[in-house]
Amino acid sequence: MAKTEKAAPAKAAPAKEAAPKGPKSLPRLKEKYLKEIAPKLVSKYGNPMRVPKVTKVVINMGVGAATQNAKLLEAATRELTTIAGQKPVITKAKKSISNFKLRAGVPIGCRVTLRGDRCFYFLDKLFTVVVPRIRDFRGLSQKAFDGRGNYSLGLQEQLVFPEIHYDAVEKVQGMNITIVTTAENDGEALELLEMMGMPFRKIAKKA
Repeated sequence: MAKTEKAAPAKAAPAKEAAPKGPKSLPRLKEKYLKEIAPKLVSKYGNPMRVPKVTKVVINMGVGAATQNAKLLEAATRELTTIAGQKPVITKAKKSISNFKLRAGVPIGCRVTLRGDRCFYFLDKLFTVVVPRIRDFRGLSQKAFDGRGNYSLGLQEQLVFPEIHYDAVEKVQGMNITIVTTAENDGEALELLEMMGMPFRKIAKKA
C-alpha cells in the first residue's frame, strides 16, 4: 500500500512592519497661537515669559433639580461628556440650605476642566461653531472678565452644541464656561482672546 505523503507545512507569511506613526497634528487654534499670536505678543511685551496664554477651561453645569430627580444629573453628565470629550466630576452642595431643602453633600451638578489640546479643541469649537448659534447673537460682552484676566460665559441651553440633539435631551440645561488665562489684567486677556477668534461685541468708539 502506497504511503500517503504529508503536505509540507505552509510557510508563515512574513510579518508586516508597522507603519511608522507620523507626528501628532496640533489643534488648529493651538497652531495659530504658537505660530501667529504668540510671536506678535512677544514683539509687544519683549519677553516670551510675559506673553499671556490660556491655561484651562472650566465648564460647570448646575442641576438643582437633581435633588428631586437623579436622572437629570445622569443626563447632564452624559451631555457634558459629549460636549467636552472628557468625563466630568460630580459637584456637591457645600452647605445645607433649609429654604431650598438642600443638604450638604448632595449632588447638584457636574464640572469638567480642560487643559492642553482638549482646551484648544473646545475653544475653537466654541468660538467658530457654538457661540454663533446662540439665539439673537450680536457678540459676547467685553464686561464678563473678573479683574484678573479670566472670562466667564453663561450659556442658557446645551442645544447650541451641535453634538446635542433635541430629541435626546431630558431637560434644557444651561452651563457656565470659565476661560482661565495668565494675563495680568482684563485688557491683556481681552486682546489675547480677540486674537484667538473669540467673537466679542464691538464697542462704538466715542467721537
